Amino acid sequence: MPNDPLPDWVLTRRRAIGGGVREARTACRISQEKLGEMADLDRKTINRIEQGVYSTLLDHLLLIADALDVQPAELFRR
Repeated sequence: MPNDPLPDWVLTRRRAIGGGVREARTACRISQEKLGEMADLDRKTINRIEQGVYSTLLDHLLLIADALDVQPAELFRR
């Protein structure tokens, strides 16, 4: 069971991953709504992932990477 609250580094990495998703999405010039449709996810889920406020599933990141035609590792920016 994860610590409650989570360590700061986890939240920092979550925000960085969300930023990677946002960068990849905007590079493709598509909206959160469109990415949600392409990845079969709700727009609100995309927004929460990009904001780093949602502990996303690996499956969601794989669907997003596939929809954006990028390698999943590209979403994990430093």
